[in-house]
Amino acid sequence: MPRLNPAPWVATLLFSWLVFLTILPPKVQAHTYFNEPSPTNVEKPKTEPWTWPW
Repeated sequence: MPRLNPAPWVATLLFSWLVFLTILPPKVQAHTYFNEPSPTNVEKPKTEPWTWPW
């Protein structure tokens, strides 16, 4: 069974991982959404008891 020569594809593999790990993450993290969620109010609204008319 023939063995693969790693010379042609190892450099491509390493260079592609170098691109993925150094160039792309800052570009992805710099992306911002137009409608960023605002923090919700932590306090619960005060509810009053319902007085039944009967």
